[in-house]
Amino acid sequence: MDARWALAEIRERRILLKAAGAGAGALLGAQAVVIASLAGLDWWKHHGRQQRDAPHPGTFNAHVQDSDITIYTSGESVYEDMLEAIDNAQHSIHMETFIWKNDETGQRFLDAFNRAADRGVEVFIIYDGFANLVIPSSFYDFSDRVHVYRMPVVRRPFWKGPLRFSGFNHSKILVVDDNIGFVGGYNFGSLYSRQWRDTHIREIGPAVWGLRSSIASVWNEDRDPEHAIDWVAPKNWDPEVRVSANLPIQLVYPIREMYMNAINRAQHHIWVNTPYFIPDQQILDCLLDAAARGVDVRIMVPKDSNHILADWVSRGFYGQLLEGGVTILLYAACMIHAKTATIDGEWSTVGTANIDRLSLSFNYETNVEIVDPDFAAEMEKVFLADSEHCEELSSPQWRDRHPMARVAETILVPLRPFL
Repeated sequence: MDARWALAEIRERRILLKAAGAGAGALLGAQAVVIASLAGLDWWKHHGRQQRDAPHPGTFNAHVQDSDITIYTSGESVYEDMLEAIDNAQHSIHMETFIWKNDETGQRFLDAFNRAADRGVEVFIIYDGFANLVIPSSFYDFSDRVHVYRMPVVRRPFWKGPLRFSGFNHSKILVVDDNIGFVGGYNFGSLYSRQWRDTHIREIGPAVWGLRSSIASVWNEDRDPEHAIDWVAPKNWDPEVRVSANLPIQLVYPIREMYMNAINRAQHHIWVNTPYFIPDQQILDCLLDAAARGVDVRIMVPKDSNHILADWVSRGFYGQLLEGGVTILLYAACMIHAKTATIDGEWSTVGTANIDRLSLSFNYETNVEIVDPDFAAEMEKVFLADSEHCEELSSPQWRDRHPMARVAETILVPLRPFL
């Protein structure tokens, strides 16, 4: 009897495993069909369409503690000021970026870094290998005096700790002479200069220390002291401008906690701008809890981003958000790539991290956190100006979407942890 029960249990397990395998295979097949269909739809929508210049709300300024901060909403403006800072560098340049295009803009930065190094400035450059796989290696023709780290796609000790050795370098930082720092969403490329809406800031003053320290932490990991970036002392201990930097190599991800702490403090309004909105459950709950206690929660995302799969995975959250009282603004003028938030006219952040799983728990990212009403007022001006180019999504409108859209969103739900 015991033997027959054991055989029956084995057969039952085999049937369940086969069913599970068949179900997983069917799901993967359905996901492949949906992704291929979306890619085709995206190509058809954008094929032959002429790119328009992005609207730019302007350039805004604030003085926070001992630092002067400029908010840029135009790639042309921030690139010119970055290049001017590089050309005027006296002692050091530290730079970290994700995408570096081999176009006119990318070449201007390459030439500027080389000129600086050749006149005796210490130049340290970090850029991501995966993001630039399609760029010919011949483009990165650095002077022998430039210190370069191309973060490899797969690092050798990957098998020892997949989380620690697999994050992309998604930060975009430039620090000149330890006194001028730039950070935000802009990569290096002509496309971003005029046709994308993005946000970058420049800091002049002691707050730059955090940006420099962020780059040094990445550069100095597993590097001998002779070739390391030297430590410098901060100029104040408790700044109102603070840098939060994700460092996967150390399993440190403070940006997510920074967002959650700020959202949980909100009493009046939370205005968020992110190009890809794929939150984990805790971030989602924080936003819904805030809306439930009467906070005006607005989330601005592109109507159509450059990643259609991310768009559709994001749409799977819209119904719950709308029913919970969150306002969803679809930016329709062009691709908006800004990663910003401002809360209660007091707290703001600008940086490189999207509100998605990759940015908050996988990538190297850098955000500046600023607690200052004058700076928050300038950030609110930017948000309201961008809102003029948005379509507000309503709950009835969303409920009436095509049934096949609902099916696609459901099929893509399992991809949330990977985007």
